[in-house]
Amino acid sequence: MTVGYFHRVAQETPTRVWVNNPTGAEIAKSIEAGAVACTTNPSYCSRLIALEGGYINKTIDEAIEQVTDNSDAAERAYHIAAQRVMHAFLPIYETTHGAQGYVTIQGDPRLDKSYEAIADEAMRCTTLGPNYMAKIPVTKAGLKAIECLVEQGIPVCATEIFSISQAVQTCEAYRRASERTGQHPPFFVTHITGIFDQLFEETVKKEQIEISLEALQQAGSIIARKEYQIIKERGYQVTLMGGGARSLLHFTGLVGGDLAVTLNWTTMEELIAGDGQVRSRIGDPSSQSVVDELCRKLPNFLRAYEEQGLAIEEYEDFGPVVLFRTMFLNGYTRLLDAVADRRHLLGRRP
Repeated sequence: MTVGYFHRVAQETPTRVWVNNPTGAEIAKSIEAGAVACTTNPSYCSRLIALEGGYINKTIDEAIEQVTDNSDAAERAYHIAAQRVMHAFLPIYETTHGAQGYVTIQGDPRLDKSYEAIADEAMRCTTLGPNYMAKIPVTKAGLKAIECLVEQGIPVCATEIFSISQAVQTCEAYRRASERTGQHPPFFVTHITGIFDQLFEETVKKEQIEISLEALQQAGSIIARKEYQIIKERGYQVTLMGGGARSLLHFTGLVGGDLAVTLNWTTMEELIAGDGQVRSRIGDPSSQSVVDELCRKLPNFLRAYEEQGLAIEEYEDFGPVVLFRTMFLNGYTRLLDAVADRRHLLGRRP
């Protein structure tokens, strides 16, 4: 039997792949290809509306029958869809005794400014299955919610991280909560590499900044490798995760690290088809000339690269965070609209 690309990565390195927001067909394909867990986000149901309308309409109808409020129905529909994925990954969770097989769920992005709302939805999700993992944005409110959840032993995937400051503060939040309570649940620090690069590409084009393509393509990966180095040097008991991939480099550039990268199935397919050589690149040094050019020409890269570049109060208004959260808000709004449409169609009053 031919051993596929991701299986070879897993055999030759500690790097693992997770699949992001999969359809029903993509769940099975990704597991067969070597995915060991899954991330979802508030845009998940929006993607299912576009690609798997029959399934998600049935799911929304089920949610509408269970609850009368449209916001509650949207949350319930998302949770039902995530449970389908949780069921598929449960055998991996059981076989690895809880080391792998998780499925993340991220709450309603309209409520991101309230740590109580973030923590409350995460707690509601704990009844969905043993392989549930809370996905929490790293903002001032999110960090407080993260500590609350870690104290209760709930696995966490900290997300919307675009800077060294966010990564370090997240690791420190986990350390504090663990030292207070003795709880050490699985914990992932997720650097959203691709969205970071996407924003800078748009900024360079809009503001007509002259910068080398080599530098622009490496921005997100440079931050991710620095975060990985800090995590290892300081002994944080967390796992780095790469996310938001927009190119193959956002996976291949991190191969070799004791980390995970979450990819859309379409990107997984590209890497499988390419069947490239497995080469450890996590330790590749970042060119100082490239770092200097990025810091000089892109002020927000400098803010992300320096550990003191951002204050906690600035996280939620940092450009890449705003871009990512806007995507989530748009996706979740589409789900809310679909719930309202289906309720009207079925003649169910809220």
